[in-house]
Amino acid sequence: MGRLKVLPARISNMIAAGEVVQRPASVVKELMENAVDAGADQVDVVVTDSGRTLVQVIDNGSGMSPSDAVLCFERHATSKISNAADLERIQTYGFRGEALASIAAVSQVTLRTRRQSDETATRVTIGPDEAVKTSSVSGPVGSNFAVRNLFFNTPARRKFLKSDQVEFKHIVEEFTRVAIPRPDVGFSLTHNGKEVFVLKKAKSLKFRILDLLGRNVAGEMVDVGADTTAVKINGFTGRPGSARRMPGNQYFFVGGRYFRSPYLHKAVMRAYEDFIPEGLTPSYFIFLDVDPQAVDVNIHPTKTEIKFEDDNVIFQVLFACVREALGRNNFGASLDFEREGAVELPQLGRSFEEYKAGGLSPEAAPDPSYNPFEAFKSEGNAAGASAPPAHAPAYAGGGLSAGRQDYGRLFQQAPSEQDVLIVQGKYIVKKSPSGLMIFSIRRAWERILYERALKALAGGGHVSQTALFPVEVKVGVQQRLLIEEYAEMLRSLGFDIALSGDDGITVGGVPEGYSCEAGKVEQMVGDLLLILSDFQPALEEVMRQKTAAKFAMLGALNAEAPQTRQSALHLLDTLFTCDNPEFTFNGKRTVSVMPADEIEKRF
Repeated sequence: MGRLKVLPARISNMIAAGEVVQRPASVVKELMENAVDAGADQVDVVVTDSGRTLVQVIDNGSGMSPSDAVLCFERHATSKISNAADLERIQTYGFRGEALASIAAVSQVTLRTRRQSDETATRVTIGPDEAVKTSSVSGPVGSNFAVRNLFFNTPARRKFLKSDQVEFKHIVEEFTRVAIPRPDVGFSLTHNGKEVFVLKKAKSLKFRILDLLGRNVAGEMVDVGADTTAVKINGFTGRPGSARRMPGNQYFFVGGRYFRSPYLHKAVMRAYEDFIPEGLTPSYFIFLDVDPQAVDVNIHPTKTEIKFEDDNVIFQVLFACVREALGRNNFGASLDFEREGAVELPQLGRSFEEYKAGGLSPEAAPDPSYNPFEAFKSEGNAAGASAPPAHAPAYAGGGLSAGRQDYGRLFQQAPSEQDVLIVQGKYIVKKSPSGLMIFSIRRAWERILYERALKALAGGGHVSQTALFPVEVKVGVQQRLLIEEYAEMLRSLGFDIALSGDDGITVGGVPEGYSCEAGKVEQMVGDLLLILSDFQPALEEVMRQKTAAKFAMLGALNAEAPQTRQSALHLLDTLFTCDNPEFTFNGKRTVSVMPADEIEKRF
């Protein structure tokens, strides 16, 4: 007898379910897409415990007949494909007939649905043993899917779900991806009884983006568009000044369906060359319209990766239209001080301690017996008379002259503002016993803020500075959720942020060293949200260091450069209280030394 055997349908269905149902967000995506395909103009999503306990999607679409209400849970049951040729003309979301069968294989599902022509609704229940029960009930036109106890019969898969915060983040992502391209449909999302999104029908795509992601995203967009025989492109791309160091808000859609494409992302990034520094990423919302026969959306189980018949042409058209949009709006290139080939600060190495001891924080060595007035008097008498030495400074308009040859003795151990110079707002130059020390202001802040953030994240707290005028920022409902979720961590870091309205926040204070200027605060909030969206509480120690590094970079970009020599000295004094003042958290040097003999060589 052979060793091979065909698995029972129940087991094979549970395996196949993994192709579509990877987490609660997968259920939200599939049911929302089905609702839109059914012609609904209102779709309501209700989740409990980040979808573990319940995912419910209610729509006012066309509904189903009693027979279709049962058949829809059979694998490959679809109304959209009759023959192979139909695969080349697909323009809707779901079409393979796998989603509902996969969902029913790993959960307990109840469907209530009614068509306009039916007097009563049909209720279909699929129990733990996959027994199907039907009954006639009252109900509105449309469909109501309730998916309970996801992965109840596959404990291993349920075990590998992430925290509630992470799973709900994925739900919000899928909700956003379906809602953005359909401003003609109203959507809502409720989590644990609390309304998260209530999106009315929007006038346009830009208004839908505004409702979902906030004014700080929508307000930084410019239109893009192209109309060729190969592809039509429309949408929005971000102003170069709004680009961020971490990816966020990059969306491609084809036929209203979200998809990922590293290749087309490269086309957008190439269009931004010479407009933004290397390492920054702009936001974009790009909508492609191509002949359905020239695109294959069936190459990936979740249909988030697709293949175009002529992707090279689309690459070139996309590059050209984004580049044209940037040029049309008169965006100039930004200076990039981080490009490869830029002057690097040399390493101090073993001689660092010598320069460090050169007077930033000298030890006081007072002489209690020294009286400068007695010394002045005795020296004046010894000189016989009258005139001070020629080299001694005199007070303008005064009768008292400092006629001392050892005038510096009184202050020789005290740091002097005359020892430092601020250059271009980027560097501090300070005298040292062996030459000149050159400090990078931004890198100094990176080291200082990194150590402060590490201590704060470990429970040490952080000093906050209050803004003279609180700054209000519209961030959108989705981003406001992040602020609310991590409110305690933000407070410990020194941020004073309060919720404002339905989709805004008010920044009343920032960590010491950050700028309170309104424009910089708004930019800081955008970067802050990107940091929070990437936060993984489960990896505590590693994440603490990564998060501290991100906050250090954010603060260094946001910090005000010293405006006076006194403030420059204060910054350097603060730097040298750090555990490792010579390097930033990622190993870049904060200070360079130009020895006196090297200075001599230059002349």
